Amino acid sequence: MTEQEKFENMIDRMKPEPHRILEVVRQTTAESTFRVAYDGETLDGQFFMLSIPKVGEAPISVSGKGDGFVEFTIRKVGRLTEGVFGLQQGSTLFMRGPYGNPWPVKDFENKPLVVICGGTGMAPVKTLLEHFYNNPEIAKDVYLIAGFRDADCALFNEERAKFAEKFHTIYTLDTGATEGFEGGLVTEHISKIPFAELGDYNVVIVGPPVMMRFAGAECVKCGVPEEKIWVSFERKMSCAVGKCGHCKINETYVCLEGPVFNYTVASKLFD
Repeated sequence: MTEQEKFENMIDRMKPEPHRILEVVRQTTAESTFRVAYDGETLDGQFFMLSIPKVGEAPISVSGKGDGFVEFTIRKVGRLTEGVFGLQQGSTLFMRGPYGNPWPVKDFENKPLVVICGGTGMAPVKTLLEHFYNNPEIAKDVYLIAGFRDADCALFNEERAKFAEKFHTIYTLDTGATEGFEGGLVTEHISKIPFAELGDYNVVIVGPPVMMRFAGAECVKCGVPEEKIWVSFERKMSCAVGKCGHCKINETYVCLEGPVFNYTVASKLFD
């Protein structure tokens, strides 16, 4: 590929395209899931850049996908997300992508899988969980620890109930007591996973950076080798093509080499 072709390819990848919002589902008082028309392919763990003209752009992980659509579970925290929350079914949302290295799903198949997520960190792993829920013949054992600040912040109620039917699940709340949830941070429950009995397994961790850092450290404390742990730095994304430098940590461009990293690399990238 010539330099001119590389430049044109980069321009094409950075051009947002209009897509119609098919449905909006309220998750909590602060989060909603937007189902958007899309006919392309995405891999579990990838993200899109969503934008509204004259408002802004933000990276959002895919939380669901199906025939003719992708879903984004978004928390209203800034100018762009506030603008998205002003949209409704039938509105136009601009997108470019998908971007990023995905979860190594094939390496996870036919092995025990432990997924540890906090808050909206459940969104980037939901399609991965759906993959194993819908294909039980390739899911040896799945353990899921999902933590939320309180009951009002708990995402994906229907999906969590569904996952509990087939997976080993622990749902936690930082504060408050509600049926179906245990108390405490997710890190307090990691020792309940029988790692020593799992054999060849993998661990996936997604959430706020401080949660991932302490959850990863707790897994290592429980005897999990670093090479068995995978994390996502999806919150570090910016331009998605390695040009703005905002995602750079030391010499690593997270948008180009991630957002999914093995912990042998990720442990050196935490702020």
